[in-house]
Amino acid sequence: MNSLWYRFALATTLTVSAIYPVAAQVTPPVSAPADTTHKFENPSGVPSAVKKPWYRGKLVKAAVVPAVMIGYGAYTFNGGGFYTNQQANRDIHKLFPTYHTSLDNILIFVPYAELGLVALSGVESRDDRINTLLVIGKSELIMLASTYAVKFMSHERRPDGSDNLSFPSGHTAQAFLAASIVHTEFRDKSQWYGVGAYTIATGVAALRMINNKHWQSDVVAGAGFGILSAHLGYLTHRNRWGRQPHILEDTSFYPAWQPGGIGLGLTWHPNK
Repeated sequence: MNSLWYRFALATTLTVSAIYPVAAQVTPPVSAPADTTHKFENPSGVPSAVKKPWYRGKLVKAAVVPAVMIGYGAYTFNGGGFYTNQQANRDIHKLFPTYHTSLDNILIFVPYAELGLVALSGVESRDDRINTLLVIGKSELIMLASTYAVKFMSHERRPDGSDNLSFPSGHTAQAFLAASIVHTEFRDKSQWYGVGAYTIATGVAALRMINNKHWQSDVVAGAGFGILSAHLGYLTHRNRWGRQPHILEDTSFYPAWQPGGIGLGLTWHPNK
């Protein structure tokens, strides 16, 4: 009887295992450890990010508006265009026949004054003060080199006949460069800072024509040169994200007593 019962139990077990083979053999999956030794490799050759086309690059975006302005100035240069320099000069002096001022010589630096006053009032700029000054210095060099090179090559006579350095307008380039710096530094806080600076720069351009110092082509191209110089100053500045220049890292200044009085001490530890 026991032998018969054992055979029945064995046959039942084999039958159940045959009907449910998957259930009997399934084991929980074991996750393999993460492979960190090849995380920087790309064996499939598929690029990790889609490369932007050249026309969507930062340099192209920064140069579009200035290029249009410089191009228009060159197009209307020396009497060209649908609205010539002579026509614009005639219409301006119909409105302002005798007006003359030296205010344009002062207004070119007003955007920089705005930059300083806004920063001193506690509004945080995009870059720290050292990097902002470095960008301004670089932009000024680019603007001066480019505008005066074109002035000597174009050899255009001013409306008042005083010299042959009319194209492009250096005053206008200076004013729009400063306005571009103001706009870039504070546009994340308020667009009105840039609006005010560009309004002042536009006033400089208008006064240069009213004072009979420049043609319309001169001031339009000058504005383009100023904006482009500011953009190039930012694009070529390695500390543009607020990092301290390497030469000033681990540098401290402190008052120092000297036999002749109080001086300024400097401590500098070069990077290792």
